[in-house]
Amino acid sequence: MEEEIPCYTIFEAVTEARRCLNCPKPLCKTGCPIENDIPQFNHALAQGNMGEAYRIISQKSNLPAICSRVCPHENQCEGHCVLTKAGKGIKIGRIERFIADFYSENHLSSEKIVPKTESKVAVIGSGPAGLSVAGDLARKGFNVVVYEGESEPGGVLLYGIPDFRLPKEVVRRETKNIEDLGVTFVTNTMVGKDITIDQMFEQGFEAVFIGTGTALAKGLGLPGEDLKGIVQSNYLLRMTRLFKDGNVGRDEVPIEEGDEVIVIGAGNVAMDACRTAVMMKAKKVTVCYRKTIEFMRAAKAEYDGAVKDGVEFKWEHAPIAFEGKDGKVTGLRVSTPEGEKVIPATKVLLAVGSKPAAQVITSTEGIDADESGYVITKEKPYGMTTKKGVFAGGDIVHKPATVVLAMKEAKKVAQGIADYLEAKKLLGV
Repeated sequence: MEEEIPCYTIFEAVTEARRCLNCPKPLCKTGCPIENDIPQFNHALAQGNMGEAYRIISQKSNLPAICSRVCPHENQCEGHCVLTKAGKGIKIGRIERFIADFYSENHLSSEKIVPKTESKVAVIGSGPAGLSVAGDLARKGFNVVVYEGESEPGGVLLYGIPDFRLPKEVVRRETKNIEDLGVTFVTNTMVGKDITIDQMFEQGFEAVFIGTGTALAKGLGLPGEDLKGIVQSNYLLRMTRLFKDGNVGRDEVPIEEGDEVIVIGAGNVAMDACRTAVMMKAKKVTVCYRKTIEFMRAAKAEYDGAVKDGVEFKWEHAPIAFEGKDGKVTGLRVSTPEGEKVIPATKVLLAVGSKPAAQVITSTEGIDADESGYVITKEKPYGMTTKKGVFAGGDIVHKPATVVLAMKEAKKVAQGIADYLEAKKLLGV
């Protein structure tokens, strides 16, 4: 599948930007988790100044080409636009996307690299939180090294979101922009296995940021969950990505042509999973959710896309047990307003949330986590864990959220790291 929403032409983008009312108290800005200066970049674009428009965006966002594609704009900036009530809201996401794409595709002069005169900082994980911290600290003159377990950086942006929502060349382009700031990426390196946080300090790093997200998917704890054919949605997304990149064979993708697939859940991961199953030529794809559509966590645009792809939705269908034969799943028993019934399936995809992987934490003494495995952090310096010099942010602290919310917290932690290292320098320790 190609990217669903086409990019604006220059004429379309400028025309849309010119509709902005430049409100004295812009609600669109307050609706954005990172408070992007939307009227200002709209004004710059309306004047034809693409470089200035990008500069304004990059003051708040390290990943504009990504956020403009995956953010739930209808609930954030666009949902707060004063014109939205009249059905004429500014298409802020598409404007931001145009500016970011135009900037990269036309090789506009990039910002100057700040000389790296400050301390060394290690960043664990190259998802939205890790990339944001790396970009912010590099701009402040810190020497930043990002450690990534996969063969290339991007984390969930590269391996967890399908192409029709976020093309991989966009992720690679944005990580290259971060690299161009002077950030070093070390791939194929699992922290906790190949290197530990303690070893990082021994190598001269003065602070470490943990931004590993929530790598472990949750189960439902229902009878029959160990049957063959019950698959975590994140695993499907990752293996599909590796297959499309030519790194694994088609037989490694857990959805086979002709499968009858059930997806449990109704968040954005569930939408990505059900649409990926369609893309991999499943015969039938059904989403089961225990509540009504009003409680669906997925963005409406993602739901609409799934419906368009032919996915069937069954609301108020609460899973009770997995049915099977000869060790393989054959269906899902659900409770419905009409009573219990079994929906046939050859594969069941779980999309019911995730939790942090413990390897990074358990390989380092002194980092406390709560009963669910989420890392405990302080307010001052912002984001520091219970181990001195080790910080954390993003989903590993605040539980699974959107890309832009992970970025919002990461920016605050980046400032916390800078404050901590500045205090160390002043105290001479």
